[in-house]
Amino acid sequence: MNPMQALYIGKVVVHMGVGESGEKLTKAEDVIKRITGQKPVKTIAKQTLPAFGIRKGAPIGCKVTLRGKRAEVFITTAFSIVQKKLSASQLDHQGNFSFGIEEHTDFPGMSYDPKIGIFGMDVNVGLERKGIRVGRRAIARRSLPSHQRVTPQETITFLKERYQVEVR
Repeated sequence: MNPMQALYIGKVVVHMGVGESGEKLTKAEDVIKRITGQKPVKTIAKQTLPAFGIRKGAPIGCKVTLRGKRAEVFITTAFSIVQKKLSASQLDHQGNFSFGIEEHTDFPGMSYDPKIGIFGMDVNVGLERKGIRVGRRAIARRSLPSHQRVTPQETITFLKERYQVEVR
């Protein structure tokens, strides 16, 4: 196989939506930091929703972007939590996929603490091929040819071979 055609995990974004700032958001940041080993960044509300008490510009969640070895380790653990099963609707047309984890206590080493509560998280994974930088760089940017883009079928094959994940 051509080494430029091999797939790899470009990045994994782990997001926790809390819905409010303050102490609850601080606890969520601590949880995500202990799980991933990286400092999270706060996410900001894009619009005002009076029914939920959310104001535009207020911090309502946190996220972490993992790359390289940390992404590989995290995704292996996350797949074991969801019993290595994904739905076909969780894949998009560019070869990315997303899934949710209902409780942070499912991760090894994490236990329930009534002071903290239970937080769920969204896991978004982007698959890439080498040479993707051509479409992103500032100077001499080019569009990627169709054979360099990742298809949903290639994503399914990658998940089966690499992580033994069943896509239904």
